[in-house]
Amino acid sequence: MTQAKRTPIWQAIAEALRAEIAEGLYRPGDRLPTEAQLAARFGVNRHTVRRGLAALAADGLVHARRGSGVFVAAKPVDYPLGRRVRYHQSLRAAGQMPGREILRLETRPGAARETEALDLPEGAEVHVYEGVSFADGVPMALFRSVFPAERFPGLPDRLREDRSITRALALEGVADYTRAITRLSAERATATEALRLRLPEGAALLRTRAVNVDAAGRPVEFGTAWFAGDRVTLTVTPD
Repeated sequence: MTQAKRTPIWQAIAEALRAEIAEGLYRPGDRLPTEAQLAARFGVNRHTVRRGLAALAADGLVHARRGSGVFVAAKPVDYPLGRRVRYHQSLRAAGQMPGREILRLETRPGAARETEALDLPEGAEVHVYEGVSFADGVPMALFRSVFPAERFPGLPDRLREDRSITRALALEGVADYTRAITRLSAERATATEALRLRLPEGAALLRTRAVNVDAAGRPVEFGTAWFAGDRVTLTVTPD
């Protein structure tokens, strides 16, 4: 009589956690119980738990962050790179809730790259707006937006009140703006970037650098964003 093949314990653990993630018991960005907690729950050693978690990581369902634990991975978000890119509108169209956390908002002399992109005199002052962009509470990208300070004197206060760049620029007299150019490149997350994005150090990032212009073609924003590579699909569109 042929004996039924037994499922390896680590595989059973992986399947149990996979089912709980699918049911929404652990949502994107949530931290799973520790290895010790899972070992106690399933009555196994930590090595067996670690193997089960590795299987989930190989399937892209979770990712480990050194010193912090194992987190449920977010589903990639389609993010269009057209002439009119609006972060909040794009996420709402995808059925997700956008959010932003301000990390820095200051006025200072512009760096050479910034003043060149904004067609400003060397050393002209700029407003710098940096932060983290979220989708359903999961960090998707770090961003830095640079604006000509002389043209938009009230912009920092407007951004503090309402973190939307589109609405802040509208209140400063720019009813519409479009993307003139975008450059894409790949990078590895530094320790600080990984911390903010809840990624392992060295994780893949997609960096975009763009210049937005008003209806007259004058630069209004020089923006850089570092997207978590496994959470965003950048889509180039003709519009």
